[in-house]
Order: sequence, then structure tokens, then C-alpha cells
Amino acid sequence: MNLKQHFEVMLPEIEKELQRQVVRLDAASLRPFHEMLTYHMGWTGEGAGREATGKRIRPVTVLLATASAGGDWKPALPAAAAVELIHNFSLVHDDVQDNSPKRRGRPTVWSKWGVPMAINVGDALFVIAYQATMDLSKSYPAESVVRAATILHEACLNLTRGQYLDMAYEKRHDLSLEDYWQMVGGKTSALLSACIEIGALLGSAGETEQEAYRQFGYHLGLAFQVQDDILGIWGDEAVTGKSTASDLVEGKNSLPVLYGLGRQGQFSERWKRGPITAAEVREVANLLEREGAKTYAGEIAERETQTALEFLGKANPRGAAGESMLELANMLLKRNQ
Repeated sequence: MNLKQHFEVMLPEIEKELQRQVVRLDAASLRPFHEMLTYHMGWTGEGAGREATGKRIRPVTVLLATASAGGDWKPALPAAAAVELIHNFSLVHDDVQDNSPKRRGRPTVWSKWGVPMAINVGDALFVIAYQATMDLSKSYPAESVVRAATILHEACLNLTRGQYLDMAYEKRHDLSLEDYWQMVGGKTSALLSACIEIGALLGSAGETEQEAYRQFGYHLGLAFQVQDDILGIWGDEAVTGKSTASDLVEGKNSLPVLYGLGRQGQFSERWKRGPITAAEVREVANLLEREGAKTYAGEIAERETQTALEFLGKANPRGAAGESMLELANMLLKRNQ
């Protein structure tokens, strides 16, 4: 069974488990509230369907890690649902904090129902995620359930750290590369590493293997973020589906930008004068590339990719699921630029 086949088998089970968890709020008096959650999850409303749900990468990594560590993935479905619910809680709140009117091509929860309701929707997803984690007790010993919950708690705290730094950095021009790693370590790597570590735990991997799985997830997240930063400035919009103007226009403190600021050259001078306009994007991107930012970011992405794959090798993933875990890593890390 390859990665595509794993997705085909696992995704329907993940969706059923997610719906089973969210149905906790499906009461007559709460129907409009329940609809807000099902809308955000991509199941209801205009434009509902696969595009609206997202790729569900995180829950699949939980199940692949469980299976590749030698366990049965089906009893781990509540954990897979929990991490996806945490991810979606963070998206609902991010949309409020970023004032984003669209998510996956549809109006965001706050733009449809208002900020107060959106905050409550995010809170509900957060709580249901932990109720889902407790459902693991039907199949796993208490010690494993507590450990899985602890990993998820720590990941959520790191998510808030990363989000705080991201918002706090918005108006600053004195950031270092170390500041960048602290931010993306929380925003991008924390939950992905938790997904893989929890999966390894539920697959009964030993402590050394669990740590290798965790490190694999962490560095996979870093490499993915750096590649996303590169694509956000120099990517092919037709391939990525993301405007290459947005990162520079929005003043995002990505790795190439921070490298360019550190060079204290022409890019740095222009950046500090104020917001980049859409008309300037190509010129500024070319300037940043000439100063070596694209090459540097590419080297860092390759470094983190190799580190991630080394840790995956140490984790000793087994069987078809292990091969799919490697295939998934390559899919995430070798996107067209």
C-alpha cells in the first residue's frame, strides 16, 4: 500500500471520527452553533467538500506513525481527530487575529458570524479535541493516554508562543534569525512533531524511537516552513495557488526577508522605508535574490530536510506505513518552486 492508498483508506475514517467528535454540540438549541463548526470543518455551507476541508495531513501523520511503529492505526483515530481539531481551532483564531476574510476560498467564520462567535467556535474545537484525546482510554492504558494528552498540551502552549511572537514581530525591523526559529518552531513545527510523536507512542515505539519520530516531525516542520517562505516570494502561483505578492506586501518576517535585513543592503533600506506595494514586488524580490536570500533559504531548507530524514531513519519506521511516511515527507519537502 502506497501513500495515495493510505490516504484513500484513512481519510474516510478520519472524517467519520471528526464528525463523531463534533456531534457533541448537535442539540436542538445549539443547531446554529453546531453549524458554525461543521461549516469551518468544510462539511456544510456553500463550497463544502474536499477543497474546504483541507488536506488533513496532520491526522494522517498520526495514523502513519502509529502503523509504522508497529501498531494498529484504527484505535488511534481519536488522537488523529484531536490534532486536526486543534489545528482547526488555531485556524479560526488566526483568521480573527489576522483579520482574514477568506479561508480555503470561503468566508471565514468570523466574517460570517462575527468575531465573538468565532472565538467561541475556536474554543469549542479546542475543548472537543481534549475530549477526543480522552476517548483513547477505550483502547490504550491510562499511562499512554495521559502521555498523549501531555504531548498535545505542550504543543498547544508552543502554538500560542509562536503566534505571540508572530504578532509581536509584525512592526519590528531588528529581528535576528534566532527570532525566526523561535517563532516557526512554535507556529509550524510544534503540532506536526506532536502528531508524529503521539502516533509513535500509540504504536508502542520505544522511548528512543519516539524521540526520533518527534525530531523527525520537528525538522520536517522547519523545512516545510522555509520552503513555504521561498514559495511565498519566488514560487509559481499557478503551482502553489498562493500569490507571491502577499508575503512582501504584508511585510511577513520570513527567513529570506530576515536574511536580507541582516545584509543591511539595498533591500534592507527599502524594507525599512515602509510597506512594499504590489507594483514593487517583482523588483524587491529580484533585489532580495541578488543579495543571496533565495540561495541561503534553499540551503537551510535542504539542511533541515536532511536532518528530518536522518531522524526518520533512526526511528526505524516499518512496513508499508513506514514507506508512506517517507513518501509523505518527500511530498511535503519537494514541492515545485
